[in-house]
Amino acid sequence: MILETKNIFINQASSEKEDVIRKIGDIFASQGYTNEYYTQAMLDKEKVFNTYIGNEVAIPHGIEEAKKHILKTGLVMMTFPDGLDWGAPEKVKVVIGIAAVGDEHLDVLQKIAMTFCDKAGVEKVLTMNEQEISQLFEGEE
Repeated sequence: MILETKNIFINQASSEKEDVIRKIGDIFASQGYTNEYYTQAMLDKEKVFNTYIGNEVAIPHGIEEAKKHILKTGLVMMTFPDGLDWGAPEKVKVVIGIAAVGDEHLDVLQKIAMTFCDKAGVEKVLTMNEQEISQLFEGEE
């Protein structure tokens, strides 16, 4: 299971981008998805490339060299109904932290792209509970 319900945090209060990334990194490390160095790799990635992908969605993940810090593939999702500043043209309402082994990130990115291809997808997710969101991501390919 790539997006477990325990890794979905809905209706979060707005926060600083770096704090959100650190929280995601802590969750990855505490659950054995990554080691503790992956958090810094996600922060480093953000310095060289904003992980905002449009439609109020950001996908923080580590720089390429950080792959060695990933132990298993997983996601952490947080929703921010009021939006948060991601240094992008619009506020971000959905943040999906990605830790992926090898090429598994391609499947993950495809699922994210399909789910959030328009703002209606974002608005739909904002109305769902953790179980519904997990099922959406674990649904048939």
